[in-house]
Amino acid sequence: MSLEADWFLRAHPEVTTIEALLPDCNGVMRGKWVPRHKLPKIFDGELKLPKTALSLDIWGRDVEQLVFATGDADGVCLPVEGSLLPTPWSPQGQHGQIMLSMYNADGAAYMGDPRHVLRAVTERFKEMGWTPVVAAELEFSLVTWDKDIPSHTCPSPAGSGPVGGNTYGLDVLNDHREMMEDLRLACEIQDLPFDGVVKESAPSQYEINMQHVDDPLLAARQIMMMKRLIKGVASKHNLIASFMAKPFEEEAGNGMHVHCSVLDDQGINIFNDGTEKGTAQLQQAIGGCLTYMAESVAILAPTYNAYRRFQKGCHAPTFPSWGYENRTVAVRVPASNPPARRLEHRVAGADANPYLLFAVVLSAMLEGIAENLSPGDPISGDGYAQEEASLPVYMPDAVNLFKESDFIRNALGNEMQRIFTLSKEQEIAEFRRRITLLEYQSFLEKL
Repeated sequence: MSLEADWFLRAHPEVTTIEALLPDCNGVMRGKWVPRHKLPKIFDGELKLPKTALSLDIWGRDVEQLVFATGDADGVCLPVEGSLLPTPWSPQGQHGQIMLSMYNADGAAYMGDPRHVLRAVTERFKEMGWTPVVAAELEFSLVTWDKDIPSHTCPSPAGSGPVGGNTYGLDVLNDHREMMEDLRLACEIQDLPFDGVVKESAPSQYEINMQHVDDPLLAARQIMMMKRLIKGVASKHNLIASFMAKPFEEEAGNGMHVHCSVLDDQGINIFNDGTEKGTAQLQQAIGGCLTYMAESVAILAPTYNAYRRFQKGCHAPTFPSWGYENRTVAVRVPASNPPARRLEHRVAGADANPYLLFAVVLSAMLEGIAENLSPGDPISGDGYAQEEASLPVYMPDAVNLFKESDFIRNALGNEMQRIFTLSKEQEIAEFRRRITLLEYQSFLEKL
């Protein structure tokens, strides 16, 4: 038995079931529940799942083209070191969890696994003698179901919906103080970085900031675990924590802003020249992010709903732009002490898979530096009003750009580009088949 498994079982006799978690290309957890006595077998490589489990669409359906092409072959699922933890929101704390990563039968990494895709990108940084440092701001909504639609949980005037989001309002946090305390305690138990929570601009919307870490694989796993933790704790309090990109028509959606810097082999930030402007490499990294942004939108906005963020008043950039200390642009250089000089990529929705999100952003930065790409002039003032939309704002357009992109093929690999495209095309086809209530209300009797 592995030391990690032996220690966990001894330390947690209350745990009866292990939830073995495998994040698919959508960032949805797949896997299985296993009894505690089967935990050592996971460490021995005896847990297998079909490789197509990583390419399921958002409803968990197989992409038949992939099933038939591969014979639905199994991959070997091995544990991610340090991911074996208790789940304090489970009934009586009887469940534990462990993150998995998928390998081929010969022991090679299966490149349809988002974790391996990101690892390959970080290896490119290592070859340069560099270490990427990343963090994320994670927005979510606390809602309840009201028949067939979500309902706000924040205070509102009698007989009406909420007026404004009460941004940074402490009284709103106080309304959920028991849940927020359980959230803090669960983060301590799972050793997740909890820098506090703030009330965001939309009603029932909140934000948690993740700490900067010099390991993108760890950062992505922490985001996946944080999302799962928030949803689990909220459920205990009869609430739904949703990372849906646009849960309410008239309100700003949920985003996931990514902060990135790069350290050299001496631990020095290559974006820092001691001034607010930053180095030429910072400019080039931004240039790469802007140049390859349109081809990356399918990763930044992976769901049909995500494209509803890309409209006026929703705080989501619709064209490649950048600026200093400007929250209305796609890539912002935040004000900071020079050693903390970094870029903030502000396009992705909270529904993005963090492994693939980090992979495309970091790859774009590398390409920008390698190709000496210029970002153009920084924008001052209202970035939303500067240009017409030039990023794809409809999912089919984004997926087509992704499918044909050489940049994506180099950044994510052939396998991930292929399975992600087929999964998204299947989702688009399903939405195209569905007739909405608005269509019936608009056309059924009138035409």
